[in-house]
Amino acid sequence: MCGFVGFLPYQAGSCGQPILQRMADTLVHRGPDDGGYWLDGDAGVSLAHRRLSILDLSPAGHQPMTSPSGRFVIVFNGEIYNHLEIREELEKSSNQSHWRGHSDTETLLAGFEEWGIEATLKHTVSMFALAVWDKTERTLTLARDRMGEKPLYYGWNRGVFLFASELKALRVYPGFEAEINRNALTLFLRHNCIPTPYSIYRGIFKLLPGIMLTLRQEGFGACPWDFDHPPFESFHARGVTFSPYWSLQDVAEQGQAHPFTGTENEAVDELERVVTSAVQSQQISDVPLGALLSGGVDSSTIVALMQSHASRPVKTFTIGFHEADYNEAEYAKDVARHLGTDHTELYVTPDEALAVIPRLPALYDEPFSDSSQIPTFLVSQLTRQHVTVALSGDAGDELFGGYNRHFLTSAIWRNIGWLPINIRRALAIGITSFSPSCLDQLYSLVAPAVPKRLRTARVGNKAHKLAEILTATTPEGIYRDLVSHWKSPADVILASYEPPTLLTDRSPLAKVAEFEHQMMYLDSISYLPDDILVKVDRAAMGVSLETRVPFLDHRVVEFAWRLPLEMKIRNGSGKWILRQVLYKYVPKKLIKRPKTGFGVPIDSWLRGHLKEWAEALLDESRLKREGYFNPTPIRQKWVEHLSGQRNWQYHLWDVLMFQAWLESQKN
Repeated sequence: MCGFVGFLPYQAGSCGQPILQRMADTLVHRGPDDGGYWLDGDAGVSLAHRRLSILDLSPAGHQPMTSPSGRFVIVFNGEIYNHLEIREELEKSSNQSHWRGHSDTETLLAGFEEWGIEATLKHTVSMFALAVWDKTERTLTLARDRMGEKPLYYGWNRGVFLFASELKALRVYPGFEAEINRNALTLFLRHNCIPTPYSIYRGIFKLLPGIMLTLRQEGFGACPWDFDHPPFESFHARGVTFSPYWSLQDVAEQGQAHPFTGTENEAVDELERVVTSAVQSQQISDVPLGALLSGGVDSSTIVALMQSHASRPVKTFTIGFHEADYNEAEYAKDVARHLGTDHTELYVTPDEALAVIPRLPALYDEPFSDSSQIPTFLVSQLTRQHVTVALSGDAGDELFGGYNRHFLTSAIWRNIGWLPINIRRALAIGITSFSPSCLDQLYSLVAPAVPKRLRTARVGNKAHKLAEILTATTPEGIYRDLVSHWKSPADVILASYEPPTLLTDRSPLAKVAEFEHQMMYLDSISYLPDDILVKVDRAAMGVSLETRVPFLDHRVVEFAWRLPLEMKIRNGSGKWILRQVLYKYVPKKLIKRPKTGFGVPIDSWLRGHLKEWAEALLDESRLKREGYFNPTPIRQKWVEHLSGQRNWQYHLWDVLMFQAWLESQKN
């Protein structure tokens, strides 16, 4: 994995090289093995790259890299898993037989010369972000992989077009205007991340997955759209073209319109085949490789398929917590023992976990408050001590209906939708009149009578979450509440409004029949790229670990969308078909249990070890002085949380992560 930066127009003699070097130096963690830069004063382009060597460790993989004819210059972050097959095709179609090395970057450049940029990207099985300068057409093209695994920021700042793998590289540019986007901050409070295409800074955007952004000379100097209203789909004006080369909406609609017609057994076999193909292709590496293993369905499936085709034990990694409600390490150990992997686990103390918190603002670069960022960083740190590349089981939930909301939302609506709204409000008040800890104590009295497969942890928190959605007026409203933290964030952020997102203003939504499939689609275009993949990328790259996600092979995604809902959600449980694949390798008894999630006890930490730190950041006079928040609702939730009356851990963590990030910007 790598990182890159660039800007234009660059004027010869304007100290472009030292600036470029300083920008690239901020990304050494993404590419500790090598660095390079390329400047063309006549063209007005500057590119720099930091390299984590995975394929072709020799100097032949050095970037920026120029195509054989000299037409294209590229900086590339990612992996092209089928690049050897592409080479074979190129050798047949263009008679190309001479290669400088065996890097996938060189393969891409050869493809650009033979087929063009867009056609080459469509050929790839890949994860990537890239920037390509075409000397002939004098155009700059930015592109991002189909599902958004790799990050790419871009924007216009003081008449200069900037782009980079991380925001920290852009902030180094002289005179960078770091105006905080208050409207994006409202989205952060709702979703615990800042959704694409927004960033924390006005005028700086995230490129949407599956999109190519092409700039001609007339588009270099000024943003062609309102900073507060970036495009979500196609756009063409003033030298800027914004167009998709692949669309999940099209995939979802086509898949549901032309579903898989075989038997259930045939569907299971085909899913096993396509996922196995993805797993095998993603094991290409010239450095040590392993896998992250939580013991859940998704990661266990990936590891099982890796081990079934391996000649030696696969290296697997997990971390555990001494708090039973948050610990999955025992499940991972059982799966690893059954599969025969070379398993490494580390039990983390609260002090070790808490020590990560000061690093979060620099790791995530803009406010980010999914608290599982802490264990994600810790397991990445553990893994990097042994390997350079790790496969993960991310995206199984989005593709196969694995989140509780996918199979509970419709059921909840059927059970409460007929009740008058006043009665539902009264029920919500009744539930929240008991603290989460009190509800946990009550549940402990009846838990022995509950079947083991139906038992669950943190009942009080879940009951309070149910109370929050009792007043929803539609199933869509329930979904929106379930994926929201602060329900009216514009009331909390001063001088702001909540801007449109793919969740709220996508028009049209994917035309799929079932509401469950709509939720999976929405999660795949929002929660997955903006939360899950950001969390993993930044945590792993913070320790120079490359992570790969086999479920995001676009062939797996396309097959998943051809499957009918009953092959995903069945008998009140998700991922039915994926479980059938896994049960070929791992007994049900090691897997069948309620979904736990990958979290940490932020709620109790805020009342204990983190109380003093949080109080300083949430101080009312400080909030007023800084001028971003209305202190009243924040202080109210803080008092209620400390008393144990309510559990506001997620709402408070949102505010605390912004406050910690804001403080880091002053240093």
